Amino acid sequence: MTDRSLNEWRDNALHFEQQINRIILGQKQAVRTLVLAVFARGHVLLEGQVGVGKTTLLRTVTQGLGGHYQRIEGTIDLMPSDLIYYTYLDDSGKPRVDPGPLIKQGSELATFFFNEINRARPQVHSLLLRAMAERTIFAFNRDFEFPHIQVFADRNRVEKEETFELPAAARDRFMFEINIDTPYDDTVLDELMFNPRFHDTDRLVGNMPSGVIPYYQLNELAETVQHSIQTSPKLRTYALALWKASHFPQQYGIQLHDVTMAQLLQAGASPRGMSYLIRAAKTRAWLEGRDAVLPEDLQSIYQVTMAHRIFLSAMYAYRAEELMPELINGILNQIAAP
Repeated sequence: MTDRSLNEWRDNALHFEQQINRIILGQKQAVRTLVLAVFARGHVLLEGQVGVGKTTLLRTVTQGLGGHYQRIEGTIDLMPSDLIYYTYLDDSGKPRVDPGPLIKQGSELATFFFNEINRARPQVHSLLLRAMAERTIFAFNRDFEFPHIQVFADRNRVEKEETFELPAAARDRFMFEINIDTPYDDTVLDELMFNPRFHDTDRLVGNMPSGVIPYYQLNELAETVQHSIQTSPKLRTYALALWKASHFPQQYGIQLHDVTMAQLLQAGASPRGMSYLIRAAKTRAWLEGRDAVLPEDLQSIYQVTMAHRIFLSAMYAYRAEELMPELINGILNQIAAP
């Protein structure tokens, strides 16, 4: 792939982002992060309150990518087998078995949307992990491969009844965990409330042209981007310090209010998480028209890449919503950028 091809792809990617922002108002940062995930080939988990547009955003991105798309709703009675097959009685009353949403499209499956993932049991999460990590599932005595699959999942943070917390292994498979906040800009709210265009979600998502980005070329593009964007020795040292600070913040002079820093963490970010951070940072540099990663690329995505990979100890876990942003900001402010 030539430099000209990369420039053409960048123009297409930015146009893709602009089209999403015409449909999803007031969420530009979330849209940019999702676009980064698409071109870095990472899975994404969205979290937010009810009715803030999580599902609409994911449907819009999926529409733009084209290809085959499958969706499943998380429920407390969902079983792993429900992803692979479902049984029913046909018109003649005979039992039938059809492929489930995960394997129905086979290798042509482009995006898999798991709605309300925290309502599904851990056994379901385990099966999904294999599809996400290995891009393959064994069923009906053969392997099903998903070379292009990208998993989008969402959960709302309001309801806690009949839900299951995602295990660390599951959360670590997601490149980003993005919080979708309620927009408070008066202009945005006026549009969402009074413009009939935003009242019909199906028609709104339908405004996104299908197949704007050819999903079957994204793997090759992502590989080219990763090899084309450079990281300097100083940048690598900086990235390593960011990772170490997620394990030993007290060694970098980071202090949080009313916290014994030596007892704060149960575990820091995984090496996989740092790999995702670099992949996403290179993709951001490419979208910004540069051939090298800058500290600002790492800083802009550090929170969405790292926060769900840092685990607080039991004595501080109940304060996670308060302490995690403080810790992330402390790391970014305390570690000197080159």
